[in-house]
Amino acid sequence: MNVGIDAIRFYSSNYFIDLHTLAGVRGVDPDKYTVGIGQEKMAIPPPDEDIVTMGAAAAKPLLDREGKDNIELLLFATESGIDQSKAAGIFVHGLLGLPARCRTLELKEACYSGTAALQLACAAVARNPKTRALVIASDVARYELASPGEPTQGCGAVAMLVTANPRILALDSETGLFTSDVMDFWRPNYRDQALVDGKYSTRIYLQALQECWKQYREQSGRSFGDIARFCYHLPFTRIAEKAHERLAKDAGIALTDEHLAQQAGGSLGYNKIVGNSYAASLYVGLNCLLDNEPEDLSGKRIGMFSYGSGCVAEYFSGVVQPGYRERLFSDEHRALLNNRTELTYRQYEDIYNLAFPTDGGTHMFSRYRTGPYRLAGVKEHKRQYEAAS
Repeated sequence: MNVGIDAIRFYSSNYFIDLHTLAGVRGVDPDKYTVGIGQEKMAIPPPDEDIVTMGAAAAKPLLDREGKDNIELLLFATESGIDQSKAAGIFVHGLLGLPARCRTLELKEACYSGTAALQLACAAVARNPKTRALVIASDVARYELASPGEPTQGCGAVAMLVTANPRILALDSETGLFTSDVMDFWRPNYRDQALVDGKYSTRIYLQALQECWKQYREQSGRSFGDIARFCYHLPFTRIAEKAHERLAKDAGIALTDEHLAQQAGGSLGYNKIVGNSYAASLYVGLNCLLDNEPEDLSGKRIGMFSYGSGCVAEYFSGVVQPGYRERLFSDEHRALLNNRTELTYRQYEDIYNLAFPTDGGTHMFSRYRTGPYRLAGVKEHKRQYEAAS
C-alpha cells in the first residue's frame, strides 16, 4: 500500500515588494539580490493576515473539492507561532469546520517541521488507511530592516492532504536523516526577528545534505541518475543550485547549466517571487514543479531535501502518480501570483513597523486584501478571526 500526497495547494499574500525597489533604497546593486541570492520579489503579509489565515486559505479550496470526512489528524507546522500554548492549527480547525474527531497539533523545528508533519501524517495513515490527514505548513520570514537577511523575507502556506493510495505523490520509505546542535539561525522568545549567521548556515545546510543523501543512497540503493527532478528547501533560490552542484560533484557527474536547470530549476519560480516561507518553502517548490514542468512526470521519482536550522534535515523521495495534473490547482496559483498588489518601500516599512497589540485591550484591524479569512483584531488577548467577505 502506498501513502503520500493526494492533494496539495499553496497560498501567499496578495502584497509584495520588488527587490529592485528595496535595492534602490538600500543603495546596493539589484544584482546582489536577483543574481547573488536568486530572489526577485518578497511577499508581505498585511496586518490582518497571519499564519492561521494563510494556512486556512491554502486548505479551504482543497477541502471544498475533497471533502472533510475521515480527516482525523491536522498537523500545523510553523516557526512563526502565535501562542505559547494553543496550537495555531486549532484556529484553522475551527475556520475550516473540520470534524471534532481529530487530533490537532503544532510542530516546530525551524524550516524542517513541514517535512516532520508530512512524515508523521504518512505514518498515521499507514496505521489506519481509512483515515486522512491534513498537513499545513505556514510561516512568515522576518528579519531586521537593512540586515543581510532582509531580502530573503517572505510568507506563504502549503496544505497537503495525506492518504493511502495517493493520486499525486507516493512517498518512498527510505530516508536520510541528520541532527546537529548548531546555532546558524534562531529566534529567542523575546524577539520578533530571527537571528542568522548566513555563511555558517549555508555550510551546515550543505553538510547536512551530503550526510542525508549518503544515508538515502545506502538505504534505497538508488543513485543520482534515478532521480528525475530535485526539490530543495529554499531560504533563497541560489542555495538550491549550490546544493545540486554539490550532489552532482559527489556523484562524479559533470553538471552542465542545462542539466542544472532541467533537474533542479523547475521548483524555483514561485520562491523567486514569494521569498522564504520557512516550513512551507520546500513544498512551495514542489507545487511550482508540478504546476509548471512541461514534461509529464508520471512514474518519475522526485528527490526532496528538507533542512531546518539548528538543525534537523532529511532527504526523501516520492513517485509521481499517473493523472496527477488533474489534481493540481495550477491556474489558481498563477492567478494569485499574477494579481498581487505591489507596495512602495514606505508602505512596506509601515507594515513592517506595525506592532501587534500586547496590552490585552480591544483592537480592530483595518481590512486589506486577504484570502477567504482574516485576522479581524484582538480582544482580551484573544485573536479574533472571521471570514473575509
